[in-house]
Order: sequence, then structure tokens, then C-alpha cells
Amino acid sequence: MDTQKEYSLSFFHKYLTLWVALCIVAGIGLGAAFPAAARFLNSLAVASVNIPVAVFLFAMMYPIMVQIDFGEVVNAVKAPKPVLLTLIVNWAIKPFTMFFFAWLFMRIIWAPFIDAELASQYIAGMILLGIAPCTAMVLVWSYLARGFMGLTLVMVAINSLTMLVLYAPLGNFLLGVADMVVPFMTIFLSVLLYVGVSLVAGYFSRTRLIRSRGLDWYEGTFLKNMGTISIIALLLTLIFLFMLQGSVILEFPLVVGMIAVPLFIQTVFIFIIAYIAAKLLGLTYEEAAPSAMIGASNHFEVAIATAVTIFGLTSGAALSTVVGVLIEVPVMLFLVRICLRTRDWFPSMYKKVPQK
Repeated sequence: MDTQKEYSLSFFHKYLTLWVALCIVAGIGLGAAFPAAARFLNSLAVASVNIPVAVFLFAMMYPIMVQIDFGEVVNAVKAPKPVLLTLIVNWAIKPFTMFFFAWLFMRIIWAPFIDAELASQYIAGMILLGIAPCTAMVLVWSYLARGFMGLTLVMVAINSLTMLVLYAPLGNFLLGVADMVVPFMTIFLSVLLYVGVSLVAGYFSRTRLIRSRGLDWYEGTFLKNMGTISIIALLLTLIFLFMLQGSVILEFPLVVGMIAVPLFIQTVFIFIIAYIAAKLLGLTYEEAAPSAMIGASNHFEVAIATAVTIFGLTSGAALSTVVGVLIEVPVMLFLVRICLRTRDWFPSMYKKVPQK
């Protein structure tokens, strides 16, 4: 018997990319049909952190948190290689490759088609994405890729703390704007609301329910539909985000494509670097998948909030961060599939026990 739980993708999970596309279209359509409602919902924020988005993300994160065996977190801390790999990729490589791809496309390749001042703003938005590696959402990608959730949680925690320290200095350096002020409360509240609240709720739910009802009931009944609930919350989050930001995409469709190309290349490039490095370091598949995906994806909520705070809601920088949302989910779902299809490239941390 294999100590790892086997499962196959349901019809709902198998065609998740299609549901994502439909939700994006629905969100853009709702935003266009009800612009006043979109503006009102967008105004419900504290320190540029949108409260409804935080609620939706909690609904997405909580079903994942309750599935984590928090005893695994102790074992994850004892394996420093994956954590060091993500820190190096996220903070020593990713910001600079994003800067390069943004400069290459906006200053060289797309230069004949884009105003120089707007190009600078688009570059700024892409840089803000590049220095905001994923925190909360990587739990979804790791879950779908069947990664080591205890390790993923540790990496999320360390990455969140590191972002509090390095986000502003890296932004200052790469943007070359001495008076750039990245709002500390925006980052702090986003990490607290998107990760901290669901983490605490998941921990207490798991420990108390197992103590009162038993592990068999917890895994067989309580967790039965949690994966589906998390994906539904993800889709509702997308509808909401694109209801708020979809008008910008409709207004500048060609520019959206121009911004999307370097963002796509950056995402895949960083994933490849981390995935190959994980192979060279001898990591297991369950360690390699989340290690690669936490760098490939972006904390777009922080990037959008920072771009809007510094450059304005209608700026080119804000548009770049919105395009980050547009490509984030489809591209990460693609990378999840790549991970699942290449599992045999790595050893597994789950050893098979011969049946008696």
C-alpha cells in the first residue's frame, strides 16, 4: 500500500482551465454591465487591501489549510534545501530576470508601438510583480500538483516574512525611484488576511475536530468535498477580480497582449530554473513541485495594491499588474500539469510498503 493518497482528477478539476476562462469572461462582462457596482466593491479596502477579495481568498485557502497535517511542518523545517532554493530563486534571480524581460520587450521589441513614457510605467508594473513572489495562491498550486503541503506552508511563511523586508528595497533599486514608498501595511495586511487568518482557522479546526470526532470521520467526512470548495472559491475570486479590473483589459486589448508575452516568458523561465535546480539538488517530487511554483507565480494582490498606491489606478503600472492576474491562473494550471506529467523525473518521498 502506498502511504500517499491516490486520487484522479474529477470532471470539475480536469477541465479547470475551461472554468477559469469562463469566469474571466463572466467577471469582465459583469464589470462592464455594472460599472458602479464594481467601483463600490473596489472601494471596500483597508490600506489598499480589498476586503471582499480577502474574504474570497479565505474561502479558497481554508479548505486547503484543514487538509495539512501540521506535524509535517516540523519535518519540513528539518529539510533546508527546498527553502533555500526558493529564497535564492525568488530574491536573487526572479526580480532581475523580470527586469530584463520587461526592458527587452518594452524598450526594444515593442518600442516602435508604445509611447516611451507608457513603456516605463508598464516596466514598473512588471517589476512590482517580479518582486512579489507568490504566497497564498501557491498552496492551491501545490495541492493540485500533489506537493508536500507541510513544506509549502513553511515556504509560504518564510517567503511572506522575507517580502516584508525585501520588497521595498528591491523596488527602490530596480525602479530607480529614490522616493518610492511601498506601503508596509498593504503587505502586512495582505499576508495576514490571505494567509494568517486561514492558517489559524485551519489549525484549530483540524486539531479540535480530530480530537472530538476522530481521524477517520475527519478524513472520510469533513474533508470529503474540501478540494472542490477550494476550487469553487478560486473561480469566484477570479470573477470578482475581473469584475473590478476587467474594464482596463477591454480598453487596452493590444497592450494587454504586449504585456502578457514577457510575463508569460518570465513565469515559464523561472519555473524551469527552479525545477532543474531541484532535480540537481536531489529533491523529491513533492519538494520540487512547490519549490518551482512558488517562484513562478506572483503575489498579484500586493503588486496591484502597490501599483495603484504609487502610480494611480489608471496608470500603465496598474495595467501591468492586472495583466498579471489575467495570465496567472491559466499559466500556473499549465505548470501544474507539467509537474504531474514529470513526477517520474524525481524520487518520491512516499515509499511503497509491500502488502502482506
